[in-house]
Amino acid sequence: MIGYYIIIGISMLVSWYVSSKLKSKFAYYSNVHLRNGLSGKEVAEKMLRDNGINDVQVISVPGQLTDHYNPADKTVNLSEGVYMQRNAAAAAVAAHECGHAVQHTVGYSMLELRSKLVPIVNISSNLMQFVLIAGIGIMAATRSIDNPNGNTAVLAIGVLMFAFTTLFAFVTLPVEYDASNRAMKWLKDTGTVTSDEYVGVQDSLKWAARTYVVAAIGSLVQLLYWGSLLLGGRRN
Repeated sequence: MIGYYIIIGISMLVSWYVSSKLKSKFAYYSNVHLRNGLSGKEVAEKMLRDNGINDVQVISVPGQLTDHYNPADKTVNLSEGVYMQRNAAAAAVAAHECGHAVQHTVGYSMLELRSKLVPIVNISSNLMQFVLIAGIGIMAATRSIDNPNGNTAVLAIGVLMFAFTTLFAFVTLPVEYDASNRAMKWLKDTGTVTSDEYVGVQDSLKWAARTYVVAAIGSLVQLLYWGSLLLGGRRN
């Protein structure tokens, strides 16, 4: 288990670094005010209209960097620091979330796959740690001369659960990158931001995307660790 804690520690450290960079970038580009004077809410509404989307509502939600698109009730949820602000960071986030709304409207395949995985991942993420720990305990307790590997069935179930969460993390990557690409293209093509402001948009979304990359890699490394314990137990 020491190896697992080392992996967790490294993952948390890298995640903290990327998250800190994202927050600093957001704070920096929050000072780059848009010349057109549009707020995050207005940017979002304009992008939705330009894409022929009239059934999605833009609303404000509490917190920082809590922005998200909810396909269930068709709402673009913008955090307090984005909804009313009139800067490059707010424009980037607002347009990105609208990118998800566009994906939903056009039936973007990876978003649909991600949505189908949500119920499975919700169950797996809530139970897998308990199942994995129980699997290790059962494997150790059931080892004998006749069965040197012990019973690995429970651990195998835990690894399968973790595999679904890892798959979800990697499916999320193209969804997030595609939403950012849609956002940047629209902001640039429509002239909603100037060339100087576009640099801030691009940099902000780049660091936002990296948080998902770190999460996916961290999940994969942990999956490989648990998989090695499972395979090692079956070999020994």
